[in-house]
Amino acid sequence: MASSLTCTGIIWAFLSFLCAAASCVGFFMPYWLLGSQLEKSVSFGTFRRCSYPVRDETRQTTVMVEQCGRYASFQAIPSAEWRICTVVTGLGCGLLLLVALTALMGCCVSELISRTVGRVAGGIQFLGGKCSCGEGLAH
Repeated sequence: MASSLTCTGIIWAFLSFLCAAASCVGFFMPYWLLGSQLEKSVSFGTFRRCSYPVRDETRQTTVMVEQCGRYASFQAIPSAEWRICTVVTGLGCGLLLLVALTALMGCCVSELISRTVGRVAGGIQFLGGKCSCGEGLAH
């Protein structure tokens, strides 16, 4: 198999894939914030949560659901800011994964990545990194 990448490019592709994988795992895990509520330990991330309170209408009380799961809907995410964080972080992870997979394909396919494509991919990767790190586009 011929490669369109130099040795530095192959290292970049490998590290890009590792960073994209770590970002995606962090995004999907519900352990961003840890605490306790109703004497139970709770944790949640942007769209997943563990051990969360729900209202039991039949008994008119709040009970803890001791399992991990997604929010029932996008609107069930606690605040507008948290919803924006979910979208921006997910977009950043998607961009990082797109660049990483393209770079890995460049390791196997000749003439896939030129100097210009590499620069554009680096720019997309920078944007994805800013989004997935919570910096967003505002800074």
